[in-house]
Amino acid sequence: MKKQYKYYENKLDEQRKNFNLRTLTPLKIASKYILQGNKKLLNLSSNDYLAISTKKDIVQEFLSEFNLPISVPSARLLCANTNSYLKLEKLLCDKLSKEAALLFNSGYHANVGIYSALAKKGDAVFCDKLNHASIIDGIRLGGADLIPFKHKNYEDLESKIQRYREKYRNVIISSEALFSMDGDFCDIKKLVELKERYDSILVIDEAHSFGVYGNGKGFCAQEGFDNKVDLIMATFGKAVGSYGAFCVGDKVLIDYLINFARSFIFSTVFPQISAEFAYFVLKNYIFSSNLLQNKLLNLKDYVHKNLSGLNILGSSYIVPVVLGDNKKALEASKLLYDNGFYSLAIRYPTVAKSSARLRISLNSAIEFDDLKPLFNLLYDIKQNTCKVLQKV
Repeated sequence: MKKQYKYYENKLDEQRKNFNLRTLTPLKIASKYILQGNKKLLNLSSNDYLAISTKKDIVQEFLSEFNLPISVPSARLLCANTNSYLKLEKLLCDKLSKEAALLFNSGYHANVGIYSALAKKGDAVFCDKLNHASIIDGIRLGGADLIPFKHKNYEDLESKIQRYREKYRNVIISSEALFSMDGDFCDIKKLVELKERYDSILVIDEAHSFGVYGNGKGFCAQEGFDNKVDLIMATFGKAVGSYGAFCVGDKVLIDYLINFARSFIFSTVFPQISAEFAYFVLKNYIFSSNLLQNKLLNLKDYVHKNLSGLNILGSSYIVPVVLGDNKKALEASKLLYDNGFYSLAIRYPTVAKSSARLRISLNSAIEFDDLKPLFNLLYDIKQNTCKVLQKV
């Protein structure tokens, strides 16, 4: 090993000792299953909530109409501002009742671009403690002060705004709509009240709720507060089954991002075929019908009913089974693997230390009967974990 690599090797050894080392394992996605070697596993780790990316009939229908170049290898501000992107932004504006929209290459690109552009030195972002890493990275990159508040504790948020608001030029309140690891929802009504009371900008991340709730428009729309949120971000790589991301809001904010969001300005735009597929799916399946959404939500209710004794966090199709210990989470994931279920152990830094878990991620391709053997396994895992904790 090269001498200059010693630090990195030591850090990897530390990950191994803490049962926190990550590796890439070859696999194949086949409808609702993961194929790995000779194993066929029900996929409970995907964010493809409506199972659109694996529906061959939808993909074939789209491909039969698509006759454009696959990609436009340029940033949009150079020579890639084609109709594929413009019509998708217009559809989003029309359906989400916002003045303007802007596409990004991914949810990570979007959040890093939004926060690093809008929140500079002299500004502050009041940020839910469980917000996604991309939000944290964007705030740090922009140079604004990051002021975390306790998860969904809006009294804590208000007390901090009262204490610090006058110090800052601009203040942003930031939250996810549906939190990706706990599966719970923000109180959007309370967030809107606070943003109006304290002259703030409210930015909501709908990555995991867009396409499912509010007739596909997202959780803010379902709750009737979408017109009160200054900027909504969401992705096409989850419920829409495509690739890329977007934000919608007032024209002045979108124009500002076009001019100052570095992850937009300096990135080759994502392929036209992904934008066209997102447009096709949104127009023909998500905004025009609730069939897939209703199937997913019915499945979600069935799972929560059958796991009611486990005190599962949240109430969504993201079902976290918190085990605490990294080793225990890995053992639980292996037990599910041996019994035909693909659910990876989620560990720090994706979740807080000592809160490792299984994250059961449901999708509309799964049938009730597929999950019946899972319930007893999860009860056994949780019961054994409790016994271990009692001995400690």
